[in-house]
Amino acid sequence: MTRALRNRTGRLAVMLSIAIAIALPRAALADDQFDKMRAKIVAFVGDKMEKLGGSRIIYKVDSSDLRESVATDLRDDVYKNLHDGHIAFSNLAIRDGGVDVKIADAKGRDQLARKLASAADGLPSHAIAVTDGSDGAARLAPTDAASATRLNELVEDSIAMIEQRLKDSGVKLVSIVPDGADRIRIFLPGVTDPERITAIFARKVKVSFRLVDASMSPEQAQSGTPPEGSEVLLGFKDKRPYLVAKDSVLDGADINYAAPGFAAGTKDPVASFRFNGRGTRRLAHVTEENVGRSFAIVLDDKVISAPVIREPITGGSVQISGNFTLEEANSVAMLLRAGALPGHLTLVEQQVIQPTAKP
Repeated sequence: MTRALRNRTGRLAVMLSIAIAIALPRAALADDQFDKMRAKIVAFVGDKMEKLGGSRIIYKVDSSDLRESVATDLRDDVYKNLHDGHIAFSNLAIRDGGVDVKIADAKGRDQLARKLASAADGLPSHAIAVTDGSDGAARLAPTDAASATRLNELVEDSIAMIEQRLKDSGVKLVSIVPDGADRIRIFLPGVTDPERITAIFARKVKVSFRLVDASMSPEQAQSGTPPEGSEVLLGFKDKRPYLVAKDSVLDGADINYAAPGFAAGTKDPVASFRFNGRGTRRLAHVTEENVGRSFAIVLDDKVISAPVIREPITGGSVQISGNFTLEEANSVAMLLRAGALPGHLTLVEQQVIQPTAKP
């Protein structure tokens, strides 16, 4: 690459950073106007970058798992509201992306509908349509607008995951933009081997939660033979050995949110995450039965943290601390989110684009 072309690439990188980080006053623009303007700026910079030549990669976000995940969460919410409200019901089941249930009492049906509407207030992605049938049957399903919003959120989460995975792999100059409702376009200026990039995403992030085996020390297990059903894994940052169960009690599919943050008391960087309904119930059961034991949070066969269970965790929210820098906390949060994404990426296109701009 000539000096002139490198300089132009550098300027476009700065433009891209500005486009991504742009923060116009929200009071002056509605959210949809703000998002459209930002998307146009990012797309413009991306198109300019493509003229320099490089690799274009397009992924499709498979939404089938998202549909199943949303229906499962809705069923869990319906069950919780019915149980907590002491509403008699039967035939609760997932069907065709929605939830069917039979509630003989009309007041009970109305109470459930009000609770779900209240929980979705201010959350367009959680809006529910309720259809009454005969003999007390009711069908609950996400509205079309809610489904579209969930898909948009999944695409945005996927973009964040792609950015973090590329950053962790040392790839920094890149344009990543939505391409239609369910596709993502990646462009890497100057890169002529797109296979190297797609290989990064061919491997799924593995997230698991395992109990620590205290029957012998990790050092003994490492130098000898670990107990049956257990294995030695190394720490993500401290590199020390941990003896953990091979079987997971929870995994990435049980997470529905993850983000970096700061500990309330010390202000140290942490990775926070929250379980879905199924994961929350499972976590409460596991922690109730194992108070006093350590619980390892494992990411790609590396132990991120292994806190001692002091009491049952019933709320479903967890914070991971481990002497992280903010960048490390963000990386861990994004990888946890990547392991939890309800929908995977399907490679649609990869090709090398020849430069059209003069050096």
